[in-house]
Amino acid sequence: MPRSVPGARPRTPLLRAAAVLVTAAALAGCAGGVDQGTGDADNRYVEGDGSSTAFAVDERQEAPEVAGETLEGEPVSLADYRGDVLVLNFWASWCAPCRAETPVLEQVYEEHREAGLEFLGVNIKDNLTAAQAFERNNEVSYPSLYDQPGQVSQAFRDTVPPQSIPSTLVIDREGRIAARVIGATNYNGLTELVEPVLAEDGGDAGSP
Repeated sequence: MPRSVPGARPRTPLLRAAAVLVTAAALAGCAGGVDQGTGDADNRYVEGDGSSTAFAVDERQEAPEVAGETLEGEPVSLADYRGDVLVLNFWASWCAPCRAETPVLEQVYEEHREAGLEFLGVNIKDNLTAAQAFERNNEVSYPSLYDQPGQVSQAFRDTVPPQSIPSTLVIDREGRIAARVIGATNYNGLTELVEPVLAEDGGDAGSP
């Protein structure tokens, strides 16, 4: 129920109209969880709800063979990680949920890397300088593939909507997609997806 404030002046029709316009603009900017990204109309991404899916071994699809360069200009491909469990994380420096989940990714990586867990970021539709600054400022210890055109996310479109950011995939030692998260992940959720895949084929899922 609205509360009256003693001494407050009633709004004029003009002020009420202005308030409505401001509110409508704010809602339009947040509608559907859209992150406007770099401001380009072609770079609009939808924030997922963090829902996760684990795929049984006999339901897993081969991950597409993608390759490119890291933010530092070094060659990298998914084939480089065959034999390890790989967490593939799609992110951008302008994505607020991406910034929020970075410490979680780092923690899971540090706790399980000796068990054969690797991480590779995929930086999407971003400015190279901004992406490099993001990694420095957040002390990201694993590499990221620089995918300014969004071609890598398109290659995974059958598993993760290309416009959903952040998103995370867990790829098993055979190069198959074992799990996915659409939206920002958290420590418990990502750990519960990673550890069973690490334990496959005699792997050790325990923390060092």
